[in-house]
Amino acid sequence: MTHVAFTPSARYPDPLAEVLDERFRPVRLFSASVEQLASGCRWAEGPLWFGDLRCLLWSDIPNDRILRWDECSGAVGVFRQPAAHANGLARDAQGRLLTCEHGGRRVTRTEIDGRITVLADRFDGRRLNSPNDIVCSARDGSIWFTDPTFGITGWWEGDPAEPERPHAVYRLDAQSGRLDCVIDDLAAPNGLAFSPDGAVLYVVESRAKPQRLVWAYDVAEGARLINKRLHLDAGGPGAFDGIAVDTDGRIWAGFGSDGSAEAKAEDLDGVRVFDRDGAPIGHIHLPERCANVCFGGAKRNRLFMAASHSLYALYVNAQGAA
Repeated sequence: MTHVAFTPSARYPDPLAEVLDERFRPVRLFSASVEQLASGCRWAEGPLWFGDLRCLLWSDIPNDRILRWDECSGAVGVFRQPAAHANGLARDAQGRLLTCEHGGRRVTRTEIDGRITVLADRFDGRRLNSPNDIVCSARDGSIWFTDPTFGITGWWEGDPAEPERPHAVYRLDAQSGRLDCVIDDLAAPNGLAFSPDGAVLYVVESRAKPQRLVWAYDVAEGARLINKRLHLDAGGPGAFDGIAVDTDGRIWAGFGSDGSAEAKAEDLDGVRVFDRDGAPIGHIHLPERCANVCFGGAKRNRLFMAASHSLYALYVNAQGAA
């Protein structure tokens, strides 16, 4: 496994936190720098902050494990292995761990005593593809997840299989357990996040052509999505993956090259920050492509970044939406 060598910046402000627009300047902390917390993964994904345990969980999909970084000691250990090629992680309204599993093609919940409960693995009698990213609504506790085919295209992130359902986004009702398909017209829906008030759902379309896109939908009656509109365009050879939203409505997006010949990874790899109006205002440069991000720490002002082989963090003058 590859361990990426990383030397943090010795000078402030950290040149890795690039200001693209003056609106990012008050968000970037003058005396904070990018830190590498762990390395040695094959594909790091799905970071999730556990404030009550003061730790961060994240997935290493090809290695079939969920890892744990301890804030107090800095120690890194295995939380779960095998992990059914876990990808996206979240917590439900009761604080229980929710997991998107490529291996089982399902969404599960880890109970307080450690038992695993399957929440969703089929829709209309057909198997899901490979649930990817997941969020829990703060309004009603409903669970929303994306279901592209990334985990069934080969042996790397799961097991190869023929898809039985189109790429989709689903909503699982917290009370009844009813599963509804709310989006089925996007090419590989990927990361997703709610606006701070929970009224808007943002969804990454990671195989859109020619550009990678983020769509916004209004959440109607807590269960339906209406008024689809384009919110972000990666532009040129850039590509989105997972996203997080702060309390001011800015979107922090895992970012990298789309693989085209004109793409320069050193300019694109990292986290691209967008203001509420969709304008790119900042870029956190990393030596690796960033898959997904989350906010954590006691004040929710530490950005954690799961990037290819490594886990990075940066304190910022912003707080993740609760």
